[in-house]
Amino acid sequence: MKTTSTDWLYTVMPAVFTWLKESESGVLEIDFDETRRQAEYVLKAQGKGGSRMGGLVASGTLGENSYLSNEQRLSLLKSLSEVAKENNVPLISGASAETKEEIAKIIAGLATVGVDTVMVMPPKTLEVPSDEDMYAYYALAATAAKEAGVTIMPYNNPDAAGYHAISTNTLIKLASLPEVAALKISTIDVSIIETLLLVNKDLKILAGVDTVTVYAGLAGACGGITGVGTIFPKASITMQEYVLKGEWDEALKVSQAMNSISYLDGQPLLMEYLKFAMGLHHNDVDGGLRTLGKKLTPEQIEDVRARYILAKERIEGLGLLD
Repeated sequence: MKTTSTDWLYTVMPAVFTWLKESESGVLEIDFDETRRQAEYVLKAQGKGGSRMGGLVASGTLGENSYLSNEQRLSLLKSLSEVAKENNVPLISGASAETKEEIAKIIAGLATVGVDTVMVMPPKTLEVPSDEDMYAYYALAATAAKEAGVTIMPYNNPDAAGYHAISTNTLIKLASLPEVAALKISTIDVSIIETLLLVNKDLKILAGVDTVTVYAGLAGACGGITGVGTIFPKASITMQEYVLKGEWDEALKVSQAMNSISYLDGQPLLMEYLKFAMGLHHNDVDGGLRTLGKKLTPEQIEDVRARYILAKERIEGLGLLD
């Protein structure tokens, strides 16, 4: 797989968490300083081969995007755009809407605070859109992106509840739009990546589920977006280095070392689980449990703790602990 050190599509990128703190009134609000610090920590990490994360993904699923107000989201992204610029990487953010007009407006707003690429989820509608309606939704998003001077990344996440699948034919059509930087495929069924690349070998596809990063790379994905890599960046970057060099045995060793915690990336409460694991990693248990999402039960907390400890031990055994 050919790549250059400056092509962010051929790297792994961290989906960073939005850290929260309690206000004087006891309400949770964004802790901008801690969020920036955590993002900077991940972007400074290096893999065994010396490479780094190629982009900064903020206010996505792991960034509590669906729980933030528009004002909070834009303030957060404006703050993190400075971190992205300082580290010379693009800022990527998620976006979802019910209508194509709404998604166009959201993209225009994100562009004003420094977002370079917008991961666009399928429309949040009760009725499954036809292929024609799905294409129209993304086509208008692409037009809005062109006008705003940014790019988009159609985000196919058929395994997650509440999101419609984008058909293979529609994905292929969307990939031909000049404003589409890549396709993000978040599914454990990596055969869709192989199918897409058989039709067009030049497609840029990013994997979005940590458990199948290596297998997605084998199928032809050029890079990926990671949640677990935000916790264990050196291991995640190193695994991507092995994938790009086709050193599958070595890549698989890293994948297996992270398996116990990567499993959480495919669960409905992935944000709550992985945020707590990040808190454990930084000796900030309380911070890791502060979320606008679901509150974890004692049983869930202990399960995540055990999975984190096991992954940490295995990663340390490979010499890849940060």
